[in-house]
Amino acid sequence: MSAQSGALPVEVTSYVGRAKEAAQARRLLKPGRLLTFTGAGGVGKTRLAIRVAADAGRRSQDDVVFVRLAELRDAELLAGTVAEALGLRDQSGRAPVDVVVGHLRNRRMLLFLDNCEHLVGGCARFVEAVLAGCPEVSVLVTSRQSIGVDGEQVLPVPPLDVPVPEQVRSADELARYDSARLFADRARSLVSSFAITEDNFADLARLCRLLEGLPLAIELAAVRLRSLSLPQVAERLADRLALLTGGSRVAPERQQTLRATLEWSYELCSESERLMWAWVSVFSGAFDLAAAEQVCGGAGIDPDAVLGLIDGLLDKSVLIREEQGHEVRYRMLETLREYGLDRLAEAGDRLRAGRLHRDWYAGVAERFPAGRIGLDQVAMMVALRHDYPNIRVALDFCFTEPGEAATGVRMVAAIVDFWSFTGLFTELRVWMDRALDVLPEQAPERATALRIKGWTALFQGDGEVVAEAFTAAAELLERRPDDVESAYVASGWAVAAVFSGRPAAAIAPSGGAMAGFRAHGVIRGELVAAIAHGIAVGLIEDYQRGREVLSETISRCVRDGELQWRAWAQCCLAFLDMKAVRDAELADRIGTEALRNAHLVGTLEVQAFTTEVLASVAGYRGDHPRAAKLLGVADRGWTTMGSAPAAYVPLSELREEYAASTRQALGDAAFEAAFAEGRALNPDVALRYALGEVEPAAAPAGVLTARQTEIAELVAAGLTSREIAERLVISPRTAETHVDHILTKLGFRTRAQIAAWVAGRAR
Repeated sequence: MSAQSGALPVEVTSYVGRAKEAAQARRLLKPGRLLTFTGAGGVGKTRLAIRVAADAGRRSQDDVVFVRLAELRDAELLAGTVAEALGLRDQSGRAPVDVVVGHLRNRRMLLFLDNCEHLVGGCARFVEAVLAGCPEVSVLVTSRQSIGVDGEQVLPVPPLDVPVPEQVRSADELARYDSARLFADRARSLVSSFAITEDNFADLARLCRLLEGLPLAIELAAVRLRSLSLPQVAERLADRLALLTGGSRVAPERQQTLRATLEWSYELCSESERLMWAWVSVFSGAFDLAAAEQVCGGAGIDPDAVLGLIDGLLDKSVLIREEQGHEVRYRMLETLREYGLDRLAEAGDRLRAGRLHRDWYAGVAERFPAGRIGLDQVAMMVALRHDYPNIRVALDFCFTEPGEAATGVRMVAAIVDFWSFTGLFTELRVWMDRALDVLPEQAPERATALRIKGWTALFQGDGEVVAEAFTAAAELLERRPDDVESAYVASGWAVAAVFSGRPAAAIAPSGGAMAGFRAHGVIRGELVAAIAHGIAVGLIEDYQRGREVLSETISRCVRDGELQWRAWAQCCLAFLDMKAVRDAELADRIGTEALRNAHLVGTLEVQAFTTEVLASVAGYRGDHPRAAKLLGVADRGWTTMGSAPAAYVPLSELREEYAASTRQALGDAAFEAAFAEGRALNPDVALRYALGEVEPAAAPAGVLTARQTEIAELVAAGLTSREIAERLVISPRTAETHVDHILTKLGFRTRAQIAAWVAGRAR
């Protein structure tokens, strides 16, 4: 199985059994809002939960969001990981859990948190907050234990049913057992002629009994049919279990069975494959061949042999093959990874493997700036996103192992733009706080960590932290001068001044930062400082000169194939054209280019900022319906980031001016209806509309049935579903279903949007 962030994993093998448990889960999920699947590792909790979640989504038409937590090791990052799966950018200074709760407060959704047992405390606190603040959100959890939240319904996931070998008299009788059918299904994928027959049913019944119905154990055992007969598989596993259940072994029999299957799979590997299994377990999530060759090649394995060993582990179902774009990557199931880590620790290699793993991903970070300004920029960002679970592990190593924190800060500094692309600002602050807790006072990297923390707080609107961090960094730089770090701090002060509506205070530090970066050939820094300088000069001293600075910056970006800062510079130039001289033609042309580039690189803040500028263009031209719709489109973007135009004072001033004139021209009801329509647009349609490529069709008057129109009008009048039910003599559930269908047909999320739509039709 594989999944994009937020999407349910795609099942790549057939699903067998669990009809009873699935039906029970559906019954529990209907009245309840928190359902936890519990069970041992390898029992099939995730596969069952995926089935139940997919079915629930189809039945209710609610969104289902999947969040994989097995690769996360720090509970402090849990809420931010959920926010990322929801497509949110934690742009504000609010706690990530508050961003998530705010986003979900009026939404109907099933939130699926997979593999929570190692984060059970943090998961419980997060789920409590979501359930308390989001009345229409249900939560599905898989964990080896319950999370202990009030209202939690726990559904233990048992092993698949298994036969008593002596009581099975035929192949047909055995085929009624899910464990036997799963083994046969997996066996056929390896040996196409395999079937449950009168000749083999007795051996298969015995094997299923030995494996105790554990799906992971069954799948691992089925792999052995490539080299062994069914009787041989059963015989060898019987010997293994007899050995393990003797003496002082106190683990539950089911856990012994899984352990036995893992140990048997381990021992059936060659010596080199066993070593490879242990060493690749240091990777989190997916990894590529080059990473494996570098990290595992330091374990006494010939780097040239790594591909063959990976192929062997794939053949034995220890590794899973995934394709990401045109690249093949490998992943290990968490249960197998834990087993491998245990073997790594037993060999005394855990620290050495962790350092080699960190060294590889530090190298990935170091290579990033060399290609950062260039035509492969977007591809590099995509590659970093694929590597991010492993970058997290590498950073955790740096900020946990004594003496390694400086390397971690240098890694972050090299790829700091990644957090801007992905919007993981709060997580970046967590890493810098951890770094500052362990870095020696005399370490030069302290200034870098403080500077990055200040920049992060700047984009989250946390002025107090901005001032504290930049001031502390400047004090350190006075004692240990570093021209580049000083330029970064100066440009940070300049951007802070522009954001807070004090452009005059930005001119000197941004000019000094430009000169400092230029002297040391730091292109990225020079671009950032030039953007701040150009907008400050244009707003206060000389519009034409400010425009020249921004235009020169754009030209340089075009020449170098840089997209992210080109989009920012174009956005700021369009804003300057509208704010300073009301040149709507220039602002429209440049703003449209900015929006296209921002979409290519995925910078949501530039998209929201630019859409606000384009809304002011529409308002200036008198196209008030378009202005109101664009304000709605922008508002959805700000909400996604957990931010608002108020964080950018000059933009906020422009917005207030044109929002007020647009509202006055349209009237409150029509303004709210157009705003709601823009906010409800599908993101792709919203982008095309903002670019002037499409005109979103307004919902026609006949799109609702007569009954739905009647209910929409009652919603607009402020009635609850229960009150609507009483008025129309229907059940509350029927009323709620009608409201859900209205929301779906109109493409809305909230009752307020329905009310605005009704008011707009009435005009």
